[in-house]
Amino acid sequence: MEIERKYIVKEIPAKLDLNSYESSEIEQGYLDIDPVVRIRRKGDRFFLTIKSDGLLVRNEFEKEISKEDYEELSPMIRSNIITKTRYKIPYGTYTIELDIFHKAFEGLIYAEVEFTSVEEAESFTAPDYFYLEVTEDVRYTNASLSMMPEEDISNLINII
Repeated sequence: MEIERKYIVKEIPAKLDLNSYESSEIEQGYLDIDPVVRIRRKGDRFFLTIKSDGLLVRNEFEKEISKEDYEELSPMIRSNIITKTRYKIPYGTYTIELDIFHKAFEGLIYAEVEFTSVEEAESFTAPDYFYLEVTEDVRYTNASLSMMPEEDISNLINII
């Protein structure tokens, strides 16, 4: 089970030296969005993920797959491919996953924090630089983003 809250970050604070944090390059595409079926390349590792419906809480199955499986599944991607750099930033007892999007999604920055319970998620106090919580807004899921036409992507980024 995955329990996470998601936020838009408008500006990365100067005090956050991203180069000092663990990071990875991610490329992902969606084979379907109902249920969510995603393939992802994270560095030199590859994953197949299936997620149930839900926003704050949902079931998630993830399995590491071979590069060959990833390449075989890639032509089945039915969406825009999302590329982003993910930084893992310690925050108290939590880890913030800060995603800086590239290519068609340039200018979009997300922060996600995972929790062990709904109560823990509900009591979380976000840092000041988290601009807007979008946990319950389906438009901001990566699966939804991947299905957006280019014009809608631009409009979404310009609203922020």
